[in-house]
Amino acid sequence: MAVRKHYFTSESVGEGHPDKVCDQISDAVLDEVFRLDPDKERSRVACETYVTMGLLIVGGEITTNAYIDIQKLARNVIKDIGYTHPKYGFDHETCAIINTIHSQSPDIAQGVNIGGAGDQGIMFGYACSDTDEYMPLPIVLAHKLVKRMADVRRSNVLRYLGPDCKSQVTVEYDAGEAKRVDSVVLACQHTDEILDASAKHIKPKARQEMIDVIAKPVLRKLIDKNTKFYVNQTGKFIIGGPQSDTGMTGRKIIVDTYGGTVPHGGGAFSGKDPTKVDRSAAYMCRYIAKNIVAAGIADKLSIQLSYVIGYADPLSIFVDAYGTGKISDEKIVKLIRENFDLTPKGIIRSLDLLRSFYRKTACYGHFGRDDSDFKWEATDKAAILKKKAVKL
Repeated sequence: MAVRKHYFTSESVGEGHPDKVCDQISDAVLDEVFRLDPDKERSRVACETYVTMGLLIVGGEITTNAYIDIQKLARNVIKDIGYTHPKYGFDHETCAIINTIHSQSPDIAQGVNIGGAGDQGIMFGYACSDTDEYMPLPIVLAHKLVKRMADVRRSNVLRYLGPDCKSQVTVEYDAGEAKRVDSVVLACQHTDEILDASAKHIKPKARQEMIDVIAKPVLRKLIDKNTKFYVNQTGKFIIGGPQSDTGMTGRKIIVDTYGGTVPHGGGAFSGKDPTKVDRSAAYMCRYIAKNIVAAGIADKLSIQLSYVIGYADPLSIFVDAYGTGKISDEKIVKLIRENFDLTPKGIIRSLDLLRSFYRKTACYGHFGRDDSDFKWEATDKAAILKKKAVKL
């Protein structure tokens, strides 16, 4: 029986958030390796980035035949994000950049080069029929809000906005069905031109502008007269980005996935080549779950895979259809085993992962995106799964 009225919250962060700056730089390094190295199958990338006031450090393990100009690459990403002036507290031209990258351990390489997983661990995937994206509504809305903030900033509709931003959305559910948005949090970095005379708070007009221009076009009929808005709740948000907070690759794993609706295995995505099953197997889990839900085999489904370093096949497959399955969970596992290649090489081949597209994944979530580069979002197996499920 579905739980009656309850509330669920998810958050997202924008491209100028310090952690997302790091994710984008790490994935830009991966993209550059795949762009320049002719032997992509042998390229190995585990790139970590750290940023703080005036300083960015790029480190990790990379094995490649390509030469990557880390300084130039990182500055271009920072510029593209929007840190182009000291007024934002971080500037692509003046920040210091340190490169501490070295090569991958040969002990790991000897197991990976023959097709084994790049690490041990557990990965989760999820899909549901709640939204057109087959994603939980709170995280879909949270991502759309920070994307809207970026679009409004870049088009100068609200010219006082800075690159750093966050959102949070609480949705009210009744009997498992989303009814309305109960509360919205907007944290928007801005310049000092919208401060009141006390210089401690943004002007009421600017606060209302952010609600009208950013939130309402995204949330539309989901908000009502009782929806609560919290906009720059401390009063102002001038000091943002790396000036106010350190950032690191891989610290927004719940933002990157399902907004807390289902567990996360613990491994981050950005900066890792697809031999690292933390990333590639999580993409495959989403691909499987979305196709099963799109086939009508279940209304929602979570899947867990587990791997050990140097071994190709998953050690276990677990699914939970939350009682919504048209066939048993055991039969769904059988369907998965018969229709998906779950080895690292099979995943890479199935999802075409040896490409330069990863920086796009580093903002606004890795799942639920309408982008042809996100092969794990395709529902191309739904029809055949539906036919085969009937025969089980």
